[in-house]
Amino acid sequence: MSAPYQARSTAQIAQRIVQDIPDGAYVNLGIGQPMTISNYLPADKEIILQSENGILGMGPLARGDEVDSELVNAGKQNVTLLKGGAIFHHGDSFAMIRGGHIDICVLGAFQVSVQGDLANWRTLDRDAIPGVGGAMDLAHGAKQVFVMMEHLTKAGESKLVAQCSYPLTGRRVVNRIYTDLATLAVTPQGLRVIDRVDGLSHAELETLSQLKLLESAHG
Repeated sequence: MSAPYQARSTAQIAQRIVQDIPDGAYVNLGIGQPMTISNYLPADKEIILQSENGILGMGPLARGDEVDSELVNAGKQNVTLLKGGAIFHHGDSFAMIRGGHIDICVLGAFQVSVQGDLANWRTLDRDAIPGVGGAMDLAHGAKQVFVMMEHLTKAGESKLVAQCSYPLTGRRVVNRIYTDLATLAVTPQGLRVIDRVDGLSHAELETLSQLKLLESAHG
């Protein structure tokens, strides 16, 4: 690369996503990186976190004396419960999801296509254990789908693709993509760059993504 750049940390991606979540939104966090978002709930707006195993009003990850072995998120991490929060049967939780009552779900991904297709439950590695969980319900039940992921695989290949080669979780379900390099919107014309990390040019981002990307309004 001709210019140095610093990739976003997981914490920085989480904080960037929180900026785009509106006040009063009901949000589900997928297993993996998205669960870190609960640690960055802003004081100036209310974000109500829902967990598919049956929590509404989930707070940050529990630490020290806060740990309750019976209060966990969908990834089995110990969490806290905010004032006014509720615990209920996971069947009721999925009724919320399938009934269209979740405003945003934030999911991880192995691949996202330029059309917004999502592949996040298995790769082509036969030794890996597939884990679809509630991802298909969330991808189709939530009003908006945000993806939180690293931009490149460990082998340096782009997770943004023209067409997904992995089994799909959902077709044309993703609205926005948040990576360690950029924020992108899925549009009918293709992936549009909303912002990118300092020191990384649009052309360089395209090279890393192995795709043609639409420029952001500010260039």
